[in-house]
Amino acid sequence: MDPDSVDDVGRVPHGSSDDPDVLDLSANINPRVPDGTRRVYRSAFEDARSYPNDAYPAFRAAAADYVGCDPEQIVPTAGGLAAIRLTIGVTVSPGDRVLVPAPSFGEYVREVELAGGEAVVVPHGELLDRDPAEYAMAIVCTPNNPTGECYPTAALRAFADRCEAAETTLLADEAFLGFTDRPSLAGRPGVVVARSLTKLFGLPGLRAGFVVADGVVGDRLRTARPAWSLGGPAAAVGAHAMRDSAFVEETRRRVERERAFLRSGLDTRGFDALPSDAPFVLCDVGESPADLLASCRERGVVLRDATTFRGLDSHVRIAVRDRDATERLFAVLDEVR
Repeated sequence: MDPDSVDDVGRVPHGSSDDPDVLDLSANINPRVPDGTRRVYRSAFEDARSYPNDAYPAFRAAAADYVGCDPEQIVPTAGGLAAIRLTIGVTVSPGDRVLVPAPSFGEYVREVELAGGEAVVVPHGELLDRDPAEYAMAIVCTPNNPTGECYPTAALRAFADRCEAAETTLLADEAFLGFTDRPSLAGRPGVVVARSLTKLFGLPGLRAGFVVADGVVGDRLRTARPAWSLGGPAAAVGAHAMRDSAFVEETRRRVERERAFLRSGLDTRGFDALPSDAPFVLCDVGESPADLLASCRERGVVLRDATTFRGLDSHVRIAVRDRDATERLFAVLDEVR
């Protein structure tokens, strides 16, 4: 992090509500968790009484099996955002240019600027067409947040090859990739993959994630990672969750089904709901969504104001949950539209 840059960088707005009396559709969190998660968390209490094993062998083995790479390439972090910060921190120097998509996760620009770099923002659909040789790093988000679509696999891999040839680090944020059957870029030369356990496993407060990298960047990540970067209970629960392949497959099928139901109902009600591979749908409501968001909030339903994403001025993002949640949303929309 560049101390001279900190004062000029602001915070980034995010979704989620801590009000237990509302239906929170602003955060893209699985409403279910793997079987046995509570038991593992409770049994890990004693682990919190001492420092964790800083090698994290069980967590790293589970993560490697989960994404399909060597355990030596796994660097544990306290969530996906910590993975992104660590990667940018060991890669971007003051004055470096970084290729960043938009609209996309706002923390990319913030972290690049905190490192003293220059974020060169381009439309996310055009990013793979750019020449990576002009940049120290390129960032992709797949599925992209908030638009929801994945980059085509062949095109993404071709871009990764071009980044490697140009000696440009490619940071692939795969926070939502587990909701799809698309292959990870984990283990690919020159690519750093950031993964989060927050979304797919329904555990945002756990703060567990990891980076996958090899080569020089991988060595830097392993050196720069803070000691005990993942709490003992988080490591135990994370390893347990990633081993539950049946839960992952059931979640994918359920989200695909419920997303289709959500999009159909939104289209019927006059929303322009974009196609999505993610556990959320981006909708263009045709005007400023401020009144809609306020009216829904008054009726106990919270949507994500997507106008905080660069380039969007009439959009909301809606999380895919279960059928009861979606039908409650539709009832509210029928009242306020």
